[in-house]
Amino acid sequence: MRSVVLFASLSILGCAAILAQNTGRNNGQNKGKRVSPPQPSIAEKASGVVNPATAVAVEKGARWLASVQGSDGGWGQDGGEASNVRQGVSLESKGNDVANTALAALALLRAGDKYRPNVERAVDFIMQRVESSPATGLAITNVAQTQVQRKLGPFIDTFVATMLLAKVDGTFNKATNARVRSGLEKCVAKIEKNQTKDGSWNVGGGWAPLLGTSLASRSLDEAQKKGVAVNGAVLARADAYTLENQKGLSAGRGVGPVTSGGVGAADGIASASESVVVVSSAAGVALYQDAQALEQLTRTPESREKNSKQIAAINRKLEDSKFVEGYGSIGGEEFFSYLNISDGLKRSGGKEWKAWYSKITEKILKLQNDDGTWAGHHCITGRCAVTSAAILNLTSDSGN
Repeated sequence: MRSVVLFASLSILGCAAILAQNTGRNNGQNKGKRVSPPQPSIAEKASGVVNPATAVAVEKGARWLASVQGSDGGWGQDGGEASNVRQGVSLESKGNDVANTALAALALLRAGDKYRPNVERAVDFIMQRVESSPATGLAITNVAQTQVQRKLGPFIDTFVATMLLAKVDGTFNKATNARVRSGLEKCVAKIEKNQTKDGSWNVGGGWAPLLGTSLASRSLDEAQKKGVAVNGAVLARADAYTLENQKGLSAGRGVGPVTSGGVGAADGIASASESVVVVSSAAGVALYQDAQALEQLTRTPESREKNSKQIAAINRKLEDSKFVEGYGSIGGEEFFSYLNISDGLKRSGGKEWKAWYSKITEKILKLQNDDGTWAGHHCITGRCAVTSAAILNLTSDSGN
């Protein structure tokens, strides 16, 4: 179902003008102002269960994201502007990048219609880079070695940008819709052409490239839902890869960090020709892998029935608090894994979904900072990506 159900169709140019006048780019803008909690989600109204604390937390996080959007429409590791970095914490800044921008925009889509101008400026930021990228290779940006890339792989920008474009496809005016659809089709083609022989996109390195593969597969699924032609063989290979990994995990093996991948002249970042799956006992890998599998194997009623045994096995693991901790402390990788679990369990519903959503919501709420942000304690620590992932988790009951 097209995202137009959720968002009114607005012009990017008109909204950008409004935003330039009304949206500040500093953390102190809203101090002293009373902000009313957002209305309960459709799912909350239907169930009769409303959690005001969740609504307030989402609004605080979304308001912070909007306040630090860069003048170019983008976001970076800890916000869009150089002045908005965490004090006393040594974190590098690479400027605004596609991955952080797409993640922030996805979160603001969930946060409500009033953030639509921010989303549209973000879409324009991303489309400029998609349009200028080469038709070959996976890369859509020349920016390299961002924190998100180093952890989830150098092509994570392409995967999350594709997800965003699929979400907003068909929700603009005629001219902008055509632009977005063209960019979406270009990204889909790049992802399809650069799938590795094993069915993954674990290329070029990264601490948790499996999460990159997860987002690549999800982006193709989202695009297909919007009517974009997606090669069924590509999706089938991704499913086969996931099932094979689950067999290895049950036998005590796991997918660890990928160490292959060199610099490719075509992409300017890394070669997508090969991936190397290595056995690793690295903490957190089991969580990342099971979370990815749960999301991928629950996308349709048919897949849920076909993979019921694997799904049940993962559900049992979620009762173990140590398994849910992942690496042992909460980093961006854990937040993205929690999102995979939430989206997977929501499709099936039932007691497993209710128990998980209650537990993970309580956990995430306790981790929010006073300024409305969330920050990772290892690996992906940047406030932009982690705040975005937290918002997506908290709204997973009503998201699509």
